[in-house]
Amino acid sequence: MAQTWSPLFSVIFILSFVATYFSSAQIPNGGARRPMFFPLYFASPKSSRHRQAIEGSYWRRHLKSDLHHLPNARMRLFDDLLSNGYYTTRLYIGTPPQEFALIVDTGSTVTYVPCSNCEHCGKHQDPRFQPDESSTYHPVKCNMDCNCDNDGVNCVYERRYAEMSSSSGVLGEDIISFGNESELVPQRAVFGCENSETGDLYSQRADGIMGLGRGQLSIVDQLIDKKVINDSFSLCYGGMHVGGGAMVLGAIPPPAEMVFSHSDPYRSPYYNIELKEIHVAGEPLKLSPRTFDTKHGTVLDSGTTYAYLPEEAFVAFRDAIIKKSDLKQIHGPDPNYNDVCFSGAGRDVSQLSKTFPEVEMVFSNGQKLSLTPENYLFQHTKVHGAYCLGVFKNGDSTTLLGGIIVRNTLVTYDRENDKIGFLKTNCSELWKTLHIPGAPAPEAFIPTPKSVPAPAPVVSDDNNTAAGMPPTVAPSGLPQKVLPGELQVGLITFDILFSVNYSNMKPNFTELAEFIAHELEINASQVQFLNFFPKGNHSIIRWAISPADSATYMSNATAMNIILQLKEHHVHLPERFGSYELVEWKVEPQIKRTWWEQHFWTVVVGIIITLILGLSTLGVWFVWKRRQNAPNTYRPIGAKVPEQELQQLTLVSNSEA
Repeated sequence: MAQTWSPLFSVIFILSFVATYFSSAQIPNGGARRPMFFPLYFASPKSSRHRQAIEGSYWRRHLKSDLHHLPNARMRLFDDLLSNGYYTTRLYIGTPPQEFALIVDTGSTVTYVPCSNCEHCGKHQDPRFQPDESSTYHPVKCNMDCNCDNDGVNCVYERRYAEMSSSSGVLGEDIISFGNESELVPQRAVFGCENSETGDLYSQRADGIMGLGRGQLSIVDQLIDKKVINDSFSLCYGGMHVGGGAMVLGAIPPPAEMVFSHSDPYRSPYYNIELKEIHVAGEPLKLSPRTFDTKHGTVLDSGTTYAYLPEEAFVAFRDAIIKKSDLKQIHGPDPNYNDVCFSGAGRDVSQLSKTFPEVEMVFSNGQKLSLTPENYLFQHTKVHGAYCLGVFKNGDSTTLLGGIIVRNTLVTYDRENDKIGFLKTNCSELWKTLHIPGAPAPEAFIPTPKSVPAPAPVVSDDNNTAAGMPPTVAPSGLPQKVLPGELQVGLITFDILFSVNYSNMKPNFTELAEFIAHELEINASQVQFLNFFPKGNHSIIRWAISPADSATYMSNATAMNIILQLKEHHVHLPERFGSYELVEWKVEPQIKRTWWEQHFWTVVVGIIITLILGLSTLGVWFVWKRRQNAPNTYRPIGAKVPEQELQQLTLVSNSEA
């Protein structure tokens, strides 16, 4: 009997999932402030073939789950929500590897980059992909499981998003490398080579999208189908003023403190959670129990910047925050939007919880995720110490939670067990928190010079195995002891790789130095521009930081703090300077000088002053003496003069003459 019903049961569920997929409707952004990379639909009617393949692959993974440990790909995240509206990671495609900055997006199901022959692609931070320069690239030929071009030769893709941007191109297959911090060796994978992009995809600085959603073309699904990673991945976004973060493709041991919500893959193609209530300062919002459970439910989308609630929930949340925050309300940074902003909170993010209330998201299983103010506020860009609500009204009944909600939160998408986990943590110390074998832990010493990371390993085309050296584990954030004792630091020099080619921009290095000094909380005079090196579409700028004018050295702790802030992207720079990466640094100890070396210029200046004074005195004395010896050619009227004997005049007569 069980054998009779099992296939029927499977068929019913498959048909249910396909029907749900077909019924997926558009989710309006309802006044979105930033790009919402939220897929609306697959462009072609033929995409039903993709859905069937996705469903079959997903169902097989659940029936034949391989529980043994597999490697994972540990990857760093860059950029931040305030400046860019997204987070990116570095992905390497081809042989030799070509590097790209891709937005990590759980709402997209395909990974794509601009192709060299793209007819309508914007100018992004890296060069376009050159298929002819990769010895391992192959176009995906037309077949029954894909949409074909007009000539019926190659497979094509097209994606459209809620903010009215789009991407289309051909599908290609090549070696995908995940960087030197990954245990996972490079793998062959299918990706999109763009021929056209519109809207925000055209104007954004990032090169493209890394699709992490559920779908046959998703990079996650492809790696899972190859059985090279477990059916799970994790994202960890840095906090306010920090940016950056980490991503893990594959399973990680869930920390004991992690809270979970069930995620129903059959309800919608998006990652959803079962949100039941929202509490502000311990008090639940007075809402219908089904407020967060309509249409697609509560969707988690890493490619969306802010959070969007149904109108009823947004009004209740906004009013509760205003009621609990005894601050003056001000206008937002952009007059085109009716932002809810507050002034007088101060710049220190760690102190915001004293001014703004704690928020809790309560899941259907009773577990709670606590949100600090940085999870629902963004910094006002024009008023110092002011913040605005990063939660907005959605024109749709769907609840959409973007990246702001999960700042400094490890989010594990456990697809294997249909659940999503959350853990509040410092994302810059993620490896230490997770205790991953072989992963580095932050150290408390000054780093030694560090070079630019080596290119991703080159992979042969046979069996997808790595050629040459094996993949390395993630390098330590700071090496172990490098400067002994309480070393007095005399100078820090470092190179920063910027994602903008400054040779065409003629940047104001003085202004950039002032921004760096402001973020590091040091005097602008301490930051010195040394040199500039163009590197393709990037730029390397060498800087030096010296002790303050009133000091001859920096302490070990001060120098270490400066390096850590630069390395962990705590230095927040304006968007026009692009993203940055600390690639090399050098710490020079204070040089012990002799008395003569320390006072050389003092002595020189003293001698010069003495010579000037001596010569001046001598000159004054010489002038005075000369005046004293000069004959008196003028006498005042009535002045007595000594009598002089008149000389006898001798008259000569005419006769004698």
